[in-house]
Amino acid sequence: MRLHDYAPRPAHLKWLLDSDPAIRWQVMRDLTGESPDAIAAERSRVATEGWGAELLARQSPAGNWGGPKEDRGLLITLYSLLVLKDLGLDPASKQARKMIDRVDRRLVFKPLNNRPYLHGETEPCINGRILAIGSYFKEPNDALAHQLLSEQLEDGGWNCEAPQSRRSSFHTTICVLEGLLEYERVGRKSAAVTKARKKAENYLLERRLFRSLRTGESIDKRWLRFSFPTFWHYDVLRGLEYLRNAGIKPDSRVNDAIETVRERRHQNGRWPLNLLHPEQIPLEMETGVGRASRWNTLRALRVLRWYGDLTL
Repeated sequence: MRLHDYAPRPAHLKWLLDSDPAIRWQVMRDLTGESPDAIAAERSRVATEGWGAELLARQSPAGNWGGPKEDRGLLITLYSLLVLKDLGLDPASKQARKMIDRVDRRLVFKPLNNRPYLHGETEPCINGRILAIGSYFKEPNDALAHQLLSEQLEDGGWNCEAPQSRRSSFHTTICVLEGLLEYERVGRKSAAVTKARKKAENYLLERRLFRSLRTGESIDKRWLRFSFPTFWHYDVLRGLEYLRNAGIKPDSRVNDAIETVRERRHQNGRWPLNLLHPEQIPLEMETGVGRASRWNTLRALRVLRWYGDLTL
């Protein structure tokens, strides 16, 4: 018998488990250490219940989610696909296969001579996300990964405004890093990709995940406030989640960011939704700014566990 089978769970863990399957299965995997069979069973419900099923149902037969509000860049579709990935929709499920086949067969970037959607477009911030989506749900795109490697800037990151700007953007860099990590995870690990990731990870870590390298001051106060979904926006919790997910061993360079996470915690053990970004998907999950957020609480707790703070 495992300790958590009989030890009482803190109220905030019970609160997380009394939630959508997308939250529950990740709590079971990352915080309460349930059996693989129990985790898989809970994860399978994402495709048929709650947020996952609702978002899947809103995909059009044409493959997109945006309807008449969709712009030429198919951004509402991009964000919807990313949320399905964040929910942990099993890519092997029949619902996921049907969904991504629609995307793969029917969506194109019309301004780019009808380039297939999963082949990417021109901006590295978007292409990093498409690389992650394709790698997770369908297959890794080698050409897109190589394109991103060729666009890495000298300081270690990426910027959608290059070559006009030779300074990296935290927003673009985190999007590319997440894509390259997913690409490697599905069997495309290579010395070149690993080297690029390590260089970009150092770009974030040298700046303590939010500080100016020149002045040491916070670059943007909004990065100290947590949201979900993050869309294209960077914040320190997203940066820490990437490092945790990549298996990076925490060192003193993350201390300031970790302290920010601790400071955001309320006395009841939960983290609030600090802000909502203006981008949209056709699904409402948590919309009460200032109110307790299960997404932020889950993400913060597993970052603290990764750091070595085992007080759940």
